[in-house]
Amino acid sequence: MGTARWFALGSLLALARLLEGRLVGEEEAGFGECDKFFYAGTPPAGLATDSHVKICQRAEGAERFATLYSTRDRIPVYSAFRAPRPAPGGAEQRWLVEPQIDDPNSNLEEAINEAEAITFVNSLGSKQALNTDYLDSDYQRGQLYPFSLSSDLQVATFTLTNSAPMTQYFQEQWYVNLHSLMDRALTPQCGSGEDLYILTGTVPSDYRVKDKVAVPEFVWLAACCAIPGGGWAMGFVKHTRDSDIIEDVMVKDLQKLLPFNPQLFQNNCGETEQDTEKMKKILEVVNQVQDEERMVQSQKTSSPLSSTRSKRSAPLPPEASEGSSTFLGKLMGFIATPFIKLFQLIYYLVVAILKNIVYLLWCVTKQVINGIESCLYRLGSATISYFMAIGEELVSIPWKVLKVVAKVIRAILRILCCLLKAICRVLSIPVRVLVDVATFPVYTMGAIPIVCKDIALGLGGTVSLLFDTAFGTLGGLFQVVFSVCKRIGYKVTFDNSGEL
Repeated sequence: MGTARWFALGSLLALARLLEGRLVGEEEAGFGECDKFFYAGTPPAGLATDSHVKICQRAEGAERFATLYSTRDRIPVYSAFRAPRPAPGGAEQRWLVEPQIDDPNSNLEEAINEAEAITFVNSLGSKQALNTDYLDSDYQRGQLYPFSLSSDLQVATFTLTNSAPMTQYFQEQWYVNLHSLMDRALTPQCGSGEDLYILTGTVPSDYRVKDKVAVPEFVWLAACCAIPGGGWAMGFVKHTRDSDIIEDVMVKDLQKLLPFNPQLFQNNCGETEQDTEKMKKILEVVNQVQDEERMVQSQKTSSPLSSTRSKRSAPLPPEASEGSSTFLGKLMGFIATPFIKLFQLIYYLVVAILKNIVYLLWCVTKQVINGIESCLYRLGSATISYFMAIGEELVSIPWKVLKVVAKVIRAILRILCCLLKAICRVLSIPVRVLVDVATFPVYTMGAIPIVCKDIALGLGGTVSLLFDTAFGTLGGLFQVVFSVCKRIGYKVTFDNSGEL
């Protein structure tokens, strides 16, 4: 039975155990023991997200290939494997599911049938595709790592984590392209194929099968040959809608077409040492494959018979051969066929009607529940917002009161500070100056009489001085005249007092 080892990205608990019982920590960088399927033991960088889980696909106690699975799109992002070796025998188609993707607490370490998983796995199908998702649809379970390229009994490749929705014709052409590229181009140009690393992946479109499983917009293949001094890297793209011809691209160009622009191979698969001659030979074979595919496409378009033969020649899973029947059995079958078809038609109609009724009831119930949930959510949100607003206001009231009280106290303190400054300035003036200022009017009124007296004395003294000066001047003049007259002989008589 095939087993799968997966690792949840970013998880804090160890969820996977090897079959030998050894626990692999989540801090392990890659796919654990399946790192050997990647060039230099390093998975592609830039593709890991929270919705992607790493799966180490195992079968019969050995690692077979690795898968990065998208729980959002429910298809693999890519599968990684080494040089394929076709198996000699047939394969039993048993499509398996991985229990631990939907139920991390599951004790089942092996991929099991969907019917068995319903009993043991909680929330089965919540994160991965199921067989029922493909029923009554136009899509097949197309394998990224096809059963026909596996070297064992191909059980591990029949996991739904290795499959994506493909139309029957596209699936056939995809398998034919893979066989042609591997057998005629890639493996022959990489020695014995031991150093050939293969990545096959999908890019999801917006269309989903039953609104669950994403249909790929295109599928891609990247090959890295790690032969020292003679390695190479090539990429291929096949669109599911716009083109039926596989396209060859350089790995760098392929990386630009993928989401998040990842690095598929470390150091681009030894880009500086790649052998361009081998790459040219690969491109020549690829051109032949493309021409053959165009021829098949043209034949399919021109002749329905050729299309039927093309479908029969595609490497689909082997079916058990039917035993020969007798003539009577054929006759009974011919007679019973119309009745069987009628009963089948009635059965399908009844089933379809019941399914539509159940689906309609489910849709109505879902809409009603969604409406009620929406109303309750809005009511709850409004109520919570109202109480939060009231709570914020109530909480802010004490704070606002404290702010007002603080402002009042600050204003009072400022007034007191101004008064203290005025008092200090008044007290800093000398007392004597204050006394002088106070007694200035008294001294001023008392000094007025004295000043008047002094002014009068001054005026009297001035007048007296003027008189003295005048009389003294006149007396001097008389003396001078008298002296002159005496000298010239005149005699002047003076009175007894001797005065003139």
